[in-house]
Amino acid sequence: MVERSQKDVWRLAPWLMTALLLVNFVLMAFDAREITTGQRVIRSWTQTAADFVQSPVTTVTSAISNYFTSIANLRSAQDENTDLKQKVQELEVQLKQREDLAAENTRLRSLLQLQEDSRYKVLPARIIGRDPSVWFDSSILNRGSLDGVALNMPVVADGGVVGRITAVSPLTSQVDLITRDKSGVGAVIGEIGQTNALGVVTGTSKRDLLEMKYVTGTVEVAVGQAIFTTGQDGIFPPGLKIGEIVSVVPGSATTPHQIQIQPSGRLSSMQEVGILLYEPPPRTEFEQKLPNAGTRK
Repeated sequence: MVERSQKDVWRLAPWLMTALLLVNFVLMAFDAREITTGQRVIRSWTQTAADFVQSPVTTVTSAISNYFTSIANLRSAQDENTDLKQKVQELEVQLKQREDLAAENTRLRSLLQLQEDSRYKVLPARIIGRDPSVWFDSSILNRGSLDGVALNMPVVADGGVVGRITAVSPLTSQVDLITRDKSGVGAVIGEIGQTNALGVVTGTSKRDLLEMKYVTGTVEVAVGQAIFTTGQDGIFPPGLKIGEIVSVVPGSATTPHQIQIQPSGRLSSMQEVGILLYEPPPRTEFEQKLPNAGTRK
């Protein structure tokens, strides 16, 4: 056993005293209790130290968890948004179909009213195609010779003349509209018998615009007057409305009026039309003889 000198003992004394004080402090702290709760103070210190470490860990963990939760919620919201967009599109399609059915019902009612008011049998028909070369001047109908359709039968819509049949097959037919530049309709300004303003309505190859020719400049003509068929062309029956005057360049005793007409039928947007099963009366054949011609013996 190594014996320490008194000098060494005095050197170690402060350290021993410090160690004893520290142990005493730990024992006192461990045994110390809070006055209000009676809980050991050492436990509160331990919880404080643990909270100092646990709080950042909990914050980071919560942030990561919230991030992934927000991503999941975003995907769910996107899926829900896609479903809602699809439902909106379906509802828009249903609404458009109902609007189309309502418009079609209105057009068919107008055709039925025309059939009731007309002296001629009206055959309802639907436009199923248009000639690409003359898109707004010729259309294909879903009625043909099996339905009684024949060449030159008048076609009407919205209470007015729109054209005539120019080609017929068993199931379909073609109508040339009155806006075509080669068309011609015998016409009169105002009701037949009430005016002498006779002329011919021709197409101008322009949508919703016609021209009336050969109206003498001595007859009074005004914008807004109605134009009707005379029946003298041998195709259209008399009394059908063609349109209304929208522009007049006055003529004179030697020059005719320049008259532009807006058709009654909405030619560019029509989908259903009526075919008048009308055949004009046969024309009388006259003997071709020179007047006062005698026979020599």
